[in-house]
Amino acid sequence: MIDSRRPGRIHVIQGECAVTDEPETVLTTVLGSCVAACMRDPVLKIGGMNHFLLPGEGERSRLNEAERFGVYLMELLVNGLLKRGARRENIEAKLFGGARTVQGFTDIGGKNVDFARRFLENEGIAFHGGSVGGNQGRRLEYQPATGRARQFLLPQAIAPLPVAEPRVPKVPAGGDLELF
Repeated sequence: MIDSRRPGRIHVIQGECAVTDEPETVLTTVLGSCVAACMRDPVLKIGGMNHFLLPGEGERSRLNEAERFGVYLMELLVNGLLKRGARRENIEAKLFGGARTVQGFTDIGGKNVDFARRFLENEGIAFHGGSVGGNQGRRLEYQPATGRARQFLLPQAIAPLPVAEPRVPKVPAGGDLELF
């Protein structure tokens, strides 16, 4: 987890979480099917952002991959806020991302969003909106002190399923062809 005590811009990449209490700090990320939860305590002006790739706990994941999964990063963000003095009953959240980026495959973006909403509900964290779903990625800027978020939509990101080209064996020029 990135723990910032100096103002500026902090870019949160996949599998990371950042928490700050600096009023001028802006947290940024770029999302496709991933989800970023932006949470804060508006009374103490402490906030943060995470960026997770997959919903759930990663029970089938390999060793040391917990940071890819929603439950790990959601807990990390909440605990980072509480560690700084935030009160659980004050925490509010916004969700961003969860785009459907590949047609024909499982909608991992939708699953990420569903997981994040269930997590907030189960933890009693107030949900204050955001921007999720669709088929476009987003570049996000979040200022935890104010709760203000700005998103910039990226060009449409849905990729068609790759089509396998048939393999045609090369026939040598001017030679005999033997069939089996």
